[in-house]
Formats: sequence, structure tokens, C-alpha cells
Amino acid sequence: MSERTGFQSHGCGKPSDPICCITANKIFDSARDKDCLEDIRVYLCDCAQDAVDHATAVRCKGVEVITTDITVDPVPFNKGYYQVLIRYYLCVTAEVCVCAKSYEVRGLAVYDKKIILYGSEKNVSVFTSDPKNNGFCRQPPVLDCESEPTLPTVVVEVASPICLDIKLVERCRGFGSCCCNIDSIPESVKGRFDGCFVDGMGVNELFVSVGVFSVIRMERPVQIVVPATRFCLPDKDSTPASASTDPCSVFGRMSFPMEEFFPYADGTSGGNRSGTGGEGCGCGR
Repeated sequence: MSERTGFQSHGCGKPSDPICCITANKIFDSARDKDCLEDIRVYLCDCAQDAVDHATAVRCKGVEVITTDITVDPVPFNKGYYQVLIRYYLCVTAEVCVCAKSYEVRGLAVYDKKIILYGSEKNVSVFTSDPKNNGFCRQPPVLDCESEPTLPTVVVEVASPICLDIKLVERCRGFGSCCCNIDSIPESVKGRFDGCFVDGMGVNELFVSVGVFSVIRMERPVQIVVPATRFCLPDKDSTPASASTDPCSVFGRMSFPMEEFFPYADGTSGGNRSGTGGEGCGCGR
């Protein structure tokens, strides 16, 4: 124990050290959400807009989360709390019927979500070394003397969205809702679509209702002491394949995929439960 600082130093430089000090991301706050996004406008490119204008029917084939924009701001008069604004960019794949022929079109749906989480406070400046720019005379980065305290990190986990409904609506009806315009769509998102997005053009618009399951957590790096037994070393040898390997020998070592042919009624997989060759029929038990 150091009398000057009052802290005890722990390290794991030796394999025999019983404890080790590591840096890990501590979760200060988290939330899980089940959001139903109803009648969100789908932005279309020029070719897709032309197909939608002549469509007589439409159905949704799938929704995918392309990316998110996350903004973190401190909540006034509530120390340690932060308002998180998450903008989701969703790729909507739809099938439209035009003159008895079906065409697949892709569009972009955008929605914003706000949540307040606790992330504690950390009024320090954090600097780390750069192995690619190592040296005494390297150019230092430009610092902002009025920068805010270090903000926590927000992690968003999203399951595959569920398409609940899709509607083909005439533009003149003023239906649905939207939270942005085509000018505010990032270039990285626009590059995922073929063509240029159009707004205020065409006869029809698409609106989609989506169900989203998400987990949002707020983290900060902290130093903790954990018990250490040994270093993490791989105990599995690699078996590189060679051109002389007999493909039938490789195939012969594969187990028969019973679960692909005889799925269990209770949703479990694994083929033969009993582990024997002739027992354990798995008749929905």
C-alpha cells in the first residue's frame, strides 16, 4: 500500500500473479424496447417511384436496419443523465404488381427514437497513444479548450424488424408521418440504393408499419480487479486443408444432419436426443 496515494497497484505481468487489473466497459444503464412504428413513409428512387405510380397492389417482403445515427446530450439540471437520440435507417423491400407482372422495389424508411439513460460523470480528458504515429516530434492534435466532459458510449442492439403492414396511398391524401427529407439522408445510406431519391413527385406513396425490438445500453470504460489464473492461450490445433485431401474422407467424418429431416415439435434441434444410433425417436416429446 502506498502511503502517498492510498491506492494499491495491481498488475498481471507475471503468470503467477493471483489478481489482475483490466479495463472493461461497465454498463451504467440499459433499456429494452418494443416499438410499433405505424405508417412511416418510404422514400423511393426514381425507378422505384415509377413502378409504384403504376402499381395496383403491393406487399412487403422484408425490412433491414442499414445503420443508425446516435447523438448523446447531457440532461440539464440532472447530473449523470443523458438524452439519447437514435435515428434508424431502414431498407424496405416490397413487391409491386404492375399490369399483371410483379417487380421488386427497395425504399428507405427513417424514424427517430429518444430515451434518457444514466451514464454517471467523468470530468477528465482521455488521451491514448497511436502505434501508427509513434514518436516524440509527431504533430499533436488540435484541442478544443472549451470541450465538454467525456461522454459515455451508447450501444444499440436491434433485432431484425418485422413488417406489420404496407400501404399504397395517393400522394394528395397527406397520409402518414416522416421525420426527415431526402436532403438530410447521409451519402453512405444513399449509396445503398440504385438511383436518386425523389420527393414531391409521382402519384402514389408507400407507407410501412414496422415492429422493432431493441436493447440500448450506456457504457463507460472502468478499471477493475479480477482474479487471474493463467493467460488465455488457444488449446486447439489448426488442421489446414491440402489439395491432396480426399473429399470423400472429409464427407465421411461429417455427422448425419438428423435435425434437418426430423425437426422436433417443441422447437429444439439436435437430431437424436439420446445420443445413440437407434434410440430416441424424438416423437414431439
